[in-house]
Amino acid sequence: MNVQLVALPGIPEIRGGDDLAEIIGNALAARSTPLDAPCDGDIVVIAQKIVSKAEGRTVRPAEIEPSEQALELAQVTGKDPREIQAILGESSAVLRAEPGVLIVETIHGFVCANAGIDRSNVPDGDSLLLLPADPDASARDLRQKLTARFSVGVGVIVTDSFGRAWRTGQSDVAIGCAGIRPLLDLRGETDVQGRELSATIDAVADELAGAANLARQKSSREPVVLVRGRGDLVVENEGEGAASILRDRSRDLFR
Repeated sequence: MNVQLVALPGIPEIRGGDDLAEIIGNALAARSTPLDAPCDGDIVVIAQKIVSKAEGRTVRPAEIEPSEQALELAQVTGKDPREIQAILGESSAVLRAEPGVLIVETIHGFVCANAGIDRSNVPDGDSLLLLPADPDASARDLRQKLTARFSVGVGVIVTDSFGRAWRTGQSDVAIGCAGIRPLLDLRGETDVQGRELSATIDAVADELAGAANLARQKSSREPVVLVRGRGDLVVENEGEGAASILRDRSRDLFR
């Protein structure tokens, strides 16, 4: 299997209200890379930050009034209570608070540090960038517009960098997707020795997110990566979305 990943040049600084699908479409149409124009089965992997920027998902800490809970957590973590209040506003539960660390479950169901909120790559240094309100809906909208523009069936993945339990460092994962199978269920198939697989489900959307991160340079404005060679994962409908990757609480042994 030959899989190609190419970061798209020409993506400008994204601001609130920008037509992200048009900007990405223009980069796809004009790119000077080894790949031709978009074709059926391509997957467009998009960093969360430009999706959030286009959707105006920014807040200013100076305009936030911290709650009593935020003030208490600030004493534990050493973080700015206004930033903590922004995190609480995007969270359904606080799971761990330690000096310098605040792990939460977001309103989307993600377990991550600071509800995915940060200041990096935000032109206005006084603003915080939030995750998209509904990353799967963002992916569906982008897929529909790109599919209509190029008259081909493509998949879309929206990614963000998450830490991992028991592992040092971060890796990109899918927080939103459309037009692809986020999970590849191999249960019932056989391995090379003919033994039946009983538990293997590959998180292919996360694997593509991580692979795309290797193809881009975060310091060079390459937030969009085109993946070719995994058309077997692209579906005609919108697909189940990245929400289907979240482990059901009844099967969550780690909290």
